[in-house]
Amino acid sequence: MNHRFYNKNKKEQNNILIVLAICSLIIIFFSVIISIYSEIYLIGILTFAITLSIIAPFFDMPSLKKSGRMIYYSPLFIAEKPKNGLIKIHGGTLFDYHFVIDKKMNGKQRTDFIIQQYLDGLLHLIEKYEKNKRMKIRGTSYIINKRTAEKIGFEIVETDVLQKIILIFNYFNILISNSIAKNKLSFPKLNKTKTFDADVSQLLKRKEYIEKLNKSLIGSIANHVYKK
Repeated sequence: MNHRFYNKNKKEQNNILIVLAICSLIIIFFSVIISIYSEIYLIGILTFAITLSIIAPFFDMPSLKKSGRMIYYSPLFIAEKPKNGLIKIHGGTLFDYHFVIDKKMNGKQRTDFIIQQYLDGLLHLIEKYEKNKRMKIRGTSYIINKRTAEKIGFEIVETDVLQKIILIFNYFNILISNSIAKNKLSFPKLNKTKTFDADVSQLLKRKEYIEKLNKSLIGSIANHVYKK
């Protein structure tokens, strides 16, 4: 897996996390000092919440991957362990975007790359569970639109309240991720976030189309790299 964090040795990984933790503590410390002196305590509270939201995936994802609770099917496509016949899928986090996306790519190239990674991961997931056709796959995304989701076999379902609350809490995390994806400051439109649902059997019917779309995006990305 071409993921710059996981390609590093354990010592290098730990050094990155230690530096990140120290920087975060410094930011929180100074925000608390400012809050106390200004008597605007909301500054400290908001800084703590926002900082925690931003750094959380940098610590959570390596831990969840190690424990097996999260499985990478591509560098930007992650799935939880199956539970009660349901697999919850996730796009890459801010942590993954930082270590996977080539900073030389422009916004269009980055978006194509992210979608290609979704498709590649989805294909690996389908292959793993192709004998369990009743297994349900569910995910929430602000990258893939309704039309694309339906073309690859998903149906749109109502996003549950808990998921909406999580998205709101992680707004600044998503803001940074979305800006990285677009290669510019880009405020996420959480009201356009969609939850997609499909059985493995539905995805298998669209597997050939998914493979073609994946290959098309790989070719497009390769052409951009070649032209550099």
